[in-house]
Amino acid sequence: MNDSTRAENLLPYDGIALYIPNFIEQNEAAILYEILLETIEWQRDIVKMFGKTHILKRKMAWYGDSDKKYRYSGISRSPISWTPELLNIKQLCESFCIHSFNSCLLNYYQDGIQGMGWHADNEKELGNNPIIASVSLGAVRTFRCKHRISHHTIDIVLEPGSLLIMKGSMQHNWVHTLPVSKKIKEARINCTFRTIKE
Repeated sequence: MNDSTRAENLLPYDGIALYIPNFIEQNEAAILYEILLETIEWQRDIVKMFGKTHILKRKMAWYGDSDKKYRYSGISRSPISWTPELLNIKQLCESFCIHSFNSCLLNYYQDGIQGMGWHADNEKELGNNPIIASVSLGAVRTFRCKHRISHHTIDIVLEPGSLLIMKGSMQHNWVHTLPVSKKIKEARINCTFRTIKE
């Protein structure tokens, strides 16, 4: 696991995004990917847009402490109990971030055709200036950030076993996306550890 003091902020202003490659060693990351693929209770993500309900192609799962419900895009999720593997990754993130997490949103992208549109993780349940630890497993994907006012864009290449920490005022000032790429044929699992406030 890399030293947090070596991580540099990739955002030029108005927020913090720290990228740590090889946060989880490559062989271990590959094993974790296979375990999560088989053991996580994946379901289709459902969102409400312009008053209509849409079932998305990608799959998701919400894990966490028993009382940590999460509401986003008009949908309320109740958490599934932690698996041993998720707890282990969570504890690694907590030690690195010096911050405790009580929930995790997982996304499974079958290939590069599945992505996620522009958004910010600014739901009220996350509180002001949330800290989010995002662990990537599987395919290499590009994570794109865009400033709300200047429209300055930053691309971050997320490698398997890497950790991306988003904190400070980032969710207020930046939106982010996982762009579609037809060239990518491999699947990816993303684990985003969060703290739901009371």
